[in-house]
Amino acid sequence: MENILENINIPETLPLLPIRDIVVFPYMIIPLYVGRENSIAAVDESLKRDRLIFLTAQKEVSIEEPKLDDLYSIGVVASVLRMLKMPDGRVKILVQGLKRCKILDVVKEKPFLEVKILVLEDAQVEITLEVEALIKNTKELLSKAVNLGKQMLPDLLAVIESIEDPGKLADIVVANLGLKVKEHQEILEITNPVDRLQKVNEYLNKEIALLEVQQRIFNRAKGEIDKSQREYFLREQLKAIKKELGEDEEGAEIKEFTDKINKTNMPKEVKEEALKQVNRLSRMHPDSAEATVVRTYIEWLVELPWDNETEDNLDLEHAKKILDEDHYGLKDVKERILDFLAVRKLNKKMKSPILCFIGPPGVGKTSLGKSIARAMGRKFVRMSLGGVRDEAEIRGHRRTYIGALPGKIIQGIRNAGSKNPVFVLDEIDKIGMDFRGDPSSALLEVLDPEQNNSFVDHYLGVPFDLSNVFFITTANYQDPIPPALLDRMEVIRIPGYSEEEKIQIAKRFLLQRQIKENGLDKTNVKFSDNAIKLIIEGYTRESGLRNLERHIATLCRKIARKVAEGNNKKFIIGEKTVEKYLGPRIFFSEEELKANEIGVATGLAWTPSGGEVLYVECTRYPGKGELILTGQLGDVMKESARAALTYVRSIANKFDVKANEFSKYDIHLHVPAGAIPKDGPSAGVTMAVAILSAFARIKIRRDVAMTGEITITGKVLPVGGIKEKVLAARRIGMKKIVLPKKNEKDIVNLPNNIARSIQFVFVESFDEIPEIAFEKNKTKTTVS
Repeated sequence: MENILENINIPETLPLLPIRDIVVFPYMIIPLYVGRENSIAAVDESLKRDRLIFLTAQKEVSIEEPKLDDLYSIGVVASVLRMLKMPDGRVKILVQGLKRCKILDVVKEKPFLEVKILVLEDAQVEITLEVEALIKNTKELLSKAVNLGKQMLPDLLAVIESIEDPGKLADIVVANLGLKVKEHQEILEITNPVDRLQKVNEYLNKEIALLEVQQRIFNRAKGEIDKSQREYFLREQLKAIKKELGEDEEGAEIKEFTDKINKTNMPKEVKEEALKQVNRLSRMHPDSAEATVVRTYIEWLVELPWDNETEDNLDLEHAKKILDEDHYGLKDVKERILDFLAVRKLNKKMKSPILCFIGPPGVGKTSLGKSIARAMGRKFVRMSLGGVRDEAEIRGHRRTYIGALPGKIIQGIRNAGSKNPVFVLDEIDKIGMDFRGDPSSALLEVLDPEQNNSFVDHYLGVPFDLSNVFFITTANYQDPIPPALLDRMEVIRIPGYSEEEKIQIAKRFLLQRQIKENGLDKTNVKFSDNAIKLIIEGYTRESGLRNLERHIATLCRKIARKVAEGNNKKFIIGEKTVEKYLGPRIFFSEEELKANEIGVATGLAWTPSGGEVLYVECTRYPGKGELILTGQLGDVMKESARAALTYVRSIANKFDVKANEFSKYDIHLHVPAGAIPKDGPSAGVTMAVAILSAFARIKIRRDVAMTGEITITGKVLPVGGIKEKVLAARRIGMKKIVLPKKNEKDIVNLPNNIARSIQFVFVESFDEIPEIAFEKNKTKTTVS
């Protein structure tokens, strides 16, 4: 064959046949299917002449009528050995590659491409030891590839084994490697035989690496299959042996489930569903995925406490003792629990109440739920709703989903092992909503005493009675709770603690707990009353107790360190020790009560963290009568400011303020702490006092705090959060507080020591306030 290829006479011009998805090499014999009209015309022309045709690959296979630029310039001259016309009009030809050639020019384009070509002869190379080694290595690599599973004709392997020409060997081997068109074309264009063979070696090494990985994967998979089959046969044999011995595991499991269902006092419809699922399980293969789902479902049904409930301890004295042991103060909450126990004592069938504790952080809302459970002798369950956005967290996932589970309500009931636990749902005001559903709507059924006796979890699909569960929800503030949900709950407000209450709580609970948690002996550590009072007044300003306990914990850690270092003396914590370990005092009550000023009024505000003292500043300067509001005020406070300005303008003449002054000056009303958003209808009175003071040039008393909303006719409207506001005023040493007349009822609920320490002035109209809020000496101060 080699002599034939050497001696063949190749003309200067030949018909061109573009081929797709393949590159033809010299010595290569391959069948081609020709379907395009110009390509069939090229084949016909080659048969008329000398049966020679130029083959080159297309760069893009999608092009139907390729031009010269769409073809690779280097291809092979091939001989058409055989031609067969197909029934569908296509032509099948058998070709053999002869010589590499390069396109020099296009002779004609219609009815087929005819090109002028240049034959590319291989470079002459000397067969050195290195070349011989390369040839031998190529043959060995090819043999290794075949052993690893590479498909190749046995006759071809015999031919390759006898080839000693590097160029010919490279062409025959690469033609059978199955590379991509670009890779084949790259090798076709190399005219140096040694370089070409070197490149083929690289691709052979890659092919062998790939084949080795495939072999490993195959062996691993085969091993897994063999292992699975072996385990299957062993399990079947074991099953047969156990059946012969009368130890049928599947039958035992079905019998166990049936016995548990019959022993459990389930409602009739639940028992029917459970037995139905057991019957399904008995007909399934034990190792199937569906059997696992059914088995898990039956386990949930039999483990739920359908009829298991703890007996309530209805001893009122015992309950009162427990509540007083765990919590100081909180009179309203304790009274409500004792009322419930008293009614329960008289009516065993009454439904459990659903309480909602609303108050700032750290006042003991969750721990109060634990105390209620302890007082009643019930189990305690807690679930946090903060950030819950998926309805399935409440109602559960349907069993059709992979990894489905009941919702947190049913999970909590199962964990408690009782159908009547105290169930605390924390942070109900921080529940979310998105595309996965609205969890607050799912809670409507849970927290409705008229509906929750037949609560249906999506996973269970059967009703469960929640009417005996004592649900308690907690929230920092009421506004975010959906009205429909709030309507189902009885709201009990826990506003916060006074300083006296904090001192008692610290002495009775916090000190003992932190001394114990830090490994100290309570007989060797003592906190003086003044030290506790200093921590409360000088380092914390909160409604709750968390920061107070943190500071106490810091002091206990410092003492624990000294004890660990070998100092075992008795430690008495006084004011100096507190300042030494906690640093300089942060808050000063006296500092808040500076000298009286013009345009600075002391207001009181409610926040989710408790009451706050709010200083409202007002000043005027030459302008056009504009009102500027700063301090991150919400829409409600902005409206209050405009209403206050309107009313002040209507009464300004009583304070010797000329009407045209309001058009000559701009008014800037500012509420400090600008980074904190402020809103709510309670600052109208304070703003009006500040604006009036700025124009009348009369100083405002700083020891008088005020709260209330104002109308444009001067009426003072009632506001909420009175206890929180009073506690905040008392923290900074206020002696007098101005409140709306209709809030007089709220003072009744204040502890006696607080009510006696502050003078409350109740007003119905703004006209009564200047006499109280302004300095007695009403001499106007001139502008410097």
